[in-house]
Amino acid sequence: MSSSPQPTWPAPYKACLALAFDLDGPTGDAMLNGSIWRKPEYFGFGGYGPYRALPRLLDLLDAFALPTTFFVPAWVVENWPTQCQAIVERGHEVAYHGYKHESFYALNLQQQKDVMQRSREVFWKHLHIRAEGFRTPSGDWRAETPAMLVDAGVTYSSSMRGDDRPYLVKVPGHATPLVEIPGRWEMDDYASLAYTRAPDFPSGLDRTASYELTLDNWCREYDGAMDEGLCLTTLFHPKITGKPGRILLLEKLFEHMRQRDDVWFATCRDVAQWWLKEHHHG
Repeated sequence: MSSSPQPTWPAPYKACLALAFDLDGPTGDAMLNGSIWRKPEYFGFGGYGPYRALPRLLDLLDAFALPTTFFVPAWVVENWPTQCQAIVERGHEVAYHGYKHESFYALNLQQQKDVMQRSREVFWKHLHIRAEGFRTPSGDWRAETPAMLVDAGVTYSSSMRGDDRPYLVKVPGHATPLVEIPGRWEMDDYASLAYTRAPDFPSGLDRTASYELTLDNWCREYDGAMDEGLCLTTLFHPKITGKPGRILLLEKLFEHMRQRDDVWFATCRDVAQWWLKEHHHG
């Protein structure tokens, strides 16, 4: 048990679960370098997420009444607008995730601004929302990124890995800090369940992990974080865990999560708003 002060969550809850999915579709490196247009099988692998897996996943989330945040590249919103509109209509949060899943560390400041501006326009056109959240597609960013995000109307990020509690990022020129809700690779389904051949990702992977062991790992991570009164978020992907056999895996995970009555199940946006209210006294 950690000796650090316990985070404060809304009464009567002891801990927090901020379920989150990255609806990447076929965006990413292969799209950015153009190779995806020569690999129809890889495009199909990505397109399966918004086209086929998402509706199945939304039904499961309804069954467990789990509020969820979907981080969605704007290109996916443009190309599957009806499916993305369903996320909002079912009461979940949609947040920014680049335009085509760019590495923000590889972009200069103006390029980052351009991506965010285009994303804001797409979200407003197709979803009629101004998103408040952002998850960097590459798990890193440049020193100037937080200020750029705040300027674009973002109030929280879920991009870094340095803690298992939310924390505040001071932003030069802004009185209100950016809330960071850090994720963990242990709760990324790619680490256990993804396998693609072209590109070979994860590099060197030749098999997927046992579903039984994967479920056990995720349940242990959940139990440990909840026992310590922490905030756990996930980096799940519909195209990975939204398939028929893996939906059963998620169903068992959600059943395990819902056994506790001391956990606040919330969107990342709600977590960020609460954390800012409780911990920022500027």
